[in-house]
Amino acid sequence: MDRRMLSDEQWARIADFLPGKPTDKGGRAVDNRWFVEAVLYMARTGCPWRDLPKELGNWHSVYVRFARWETYGVWHRVAEALQGEADMEELFIDATIVRAHQHAAGAPKKNGGDQAIGRSRGGLSTKVHAGVEALSNPVRLIVTAGQEADITQGAALIEGFVTEAVIADKGYDSDALVAAIEATGAQAIIPPRRHRHTKRQVDWHRYKARNLVERFFNRLKPFRRVATRYDKLANRYNAFLHLACAYIWLL
Repeated sequence: MDRRMLSDEQWARIADFLPGKPTDKGGRAVDNRWFVEAVLYMARTGCPWRDLPKELGNWHSVYVRFARWETYGVWHRVAEALQGEADMEELFIDATIVRAHQHAAGAPKKNGGDQAIGRSRGGLSTKVHAGVEALSNPVRLIVTAGQEADITQGAALIEGFVTEAVIADKGYDSDALVAAIEATGAQAIIPPRRHRHTKRQVDWHRYKARNLVERFFNRLKPFRRVATRYDKLANRYNAFLHLACAYIWLL
């Protein structure tokens, strides 16, 4: 059964962003399309690398190449290149918790840091913070430990964007963040928390569109290797995350 995910049109949109070209000496990159299909299979199914079907290539060779491209920033570069089509009339920000499989713990100490795995109410977890444009496509992704509060990444999610409005839930209600949004000339549409003595006015009609960021997470979670974290290293997980987002841009 043909389990390929990329149509000819979709492949044409990303082929030039990948390393090498089919005409290079030695046939370098002649199999780029089949290799990307293999990594998409891994992202979609969440299976162990050793269970990669043989028709998609040798699992170890595919893994080594995947890791090399992650080191070179290829997966991030492809996702960012597709963002040139973004509709930045509005920017929606939010975060979602991703459960970390027990095998995701225990990264070698030589890799340093906590690898964006922490403990939240549900156990080991990672949090994906996302900025989404007006058509529900991702324009920024940040990975942290699961217990990290949403507001801690609010400023980073909006940095550098020019938009009419930034829309978020009350978890982002912060004087500092609202000031940062308004300093860019955008409208901050964030409901105030209950404890505020002076309530801000909220454009509730525009706030109704906040479900677009939830729709993005719903499109992201069918990628099982993203919905559940199996990777010990944060950069490997981040690579799968950006690959999934690049595919969402292609739809």
